[in-house]
Amino acid sequence: MGCWRGPSTVLACLLLLHPLPSPACPAACRCSLGDVDCSERALREVPQNLSANTSTLWLGYNFITVLGPHSFPPLPELLLLSLPHNRLGLIHSQALVGLGALQELDLSNNYLTMLAPETFLPLTSLATLNLGSNRLGELEPGVLHALPQLQALLLQDNPWVCSCGILPLWRWLSHYREKVQEKSLLLCRVPEQLNNYPIMAFRNESFRQCQETSLSAQHHIAFLIIGPFLFMASIFFCTFMGSIIVIYNNLRKESHFWRRPHVCRGR
Repeated sequence: MGCWRGPSTVLACLLLLHPLPSPACPAACRCSLGDVDCSERALREVPQNLSANTSTLWLGYNFITVLGPHSFPPLPELLLLSLPHNRLGLIHSQALVGLGALQELDLSNNYLTMLAPETFLPLTSLATLNLGSNRLGELEPGVLHALPQLQALLLQDNPWVCSCGILPLWRWLSHYREKVQEKSLLLCRVPEQLNNYPIMAFRNESFRQCQETSLSAQHHIAFLIIGPFLFMASIFFCTFMGSIIVIYNNLRKESHFWRRPHVCRGR
């Protein structure tokens, strides 16, 4: 046999007879050289037993509705994540932690109505983002400013609300026009008179009626809380000062009375 020439030779023979276990692959998926295909498997959540050397992950056409905190195990080599045609309606701000190398993210054809600005902060290498065919009416500018390497953005087929709230997004789109794919498909849905009007056709004068210093919802809530408090404090202060003035005037009258000379009249 030739496998008995020394300890090292014996070890090599044993390794040949019992090869090292291959990286983990979820039971519902097909894996090959870093490519993990979990499409059309009726999955309701992201598989957790993914190999750390996964480079592409396909999760399209499943029933995933929520990406909660740390939905993915650490995948330092993941370059592409595909999640189209799920029922995704919520992405937690910490859902994508551990995917720092990700370059392409497809979230199209889902039920997303809003995205937190912190959601994409871990994706410092992301170059392509597809948010097409969701239910987005607005998009906070912080969502896109968190992606310094972004080169291609798809936002088509969303029910955009073309009011003053879309001004920050319009500014971003105008400034980074070369990064926006399918520009002609970015259409207003609301209000009715602007239905199917192209967002990119707006000009600066279109937003003339929008106040630059408009207050956010947090500011309005703060005013609603602080306003009644200040009103009650002013009443208390006025009452207190009024009482001080009355007491002061009474003390002056009493002092003047005792200082005034009294004349005794005899009979």
